[in-house]
Amino acid sequence: MSITAYLLIIAAYIFGSISSAIIFCRLSGLPDPRECGSHNSGATNVLRIGGRISALGVLLFDILKGSLPVLCAFQLGLEPSEIGFIALAACLGHIFPVFFQFRGGKGAATAFGALLPMSTVVAGAALCSWLIVFLLFGFSSLSAVVTALVVPFYIWWFRPEFTFPVALVCCLLVYRHHDNIQRLWRGQEERIWDKLKVGKE
Repeated sequence: MSITAYLLIIAAYIFGSISSAIIFCRLSGLPDPRECGSHNSGATNVLRIGGRISALGVLLFDILKGSLPVLCAFQLGLEPSEIGFIALAACLGHIFPVFFQFRGGKGAATAFGALLPMSTVVAGAALCSWLIVFLLFGFSSLSAVVTALVVPFYIWWFRPEFTFPVALVCCLLVYRHHDNIQRLWRGQEERIWDKLKVGKE
């Protein structure tokens, strides 16, 4: 692996460690997302605690955290394996941010952002998979888990050189949703629109 790749891996982790959920909530006067709702520093939890505009900002910034380092790696002509591990570093930064006591989000939006420069077709297929599951069942967590399970097959079909690092990212996403998976199994996970209704009352 080249020196440039190592530097970009470090930069991707540091950039990924910028928790947009915490920053946007502070700017909007909302509670700390780590202390409210699902206690997760992600766009879905920011939406739950009442910040729709902030949630959109968090979502876009989290996507950028994944896409920008990977796009830079492509521009520098790095090897596919190097690009894959840069994407993984960005996701690790989001999930375990060095600036926020290693308490971050689930990583779905950042992983989606990392996919975009690799293959817009795969990213589009991942988005469609997420939307289909969400519209059918209403669980953001279930949508993320199912999408993480099928994306390795998408990337293997369209861009096989990225299969291993993308599969690692997907395994990490499934692991980060283990609490949600347990609640889904017990029938205790709430649908996102039910939580929004509660927030309005």
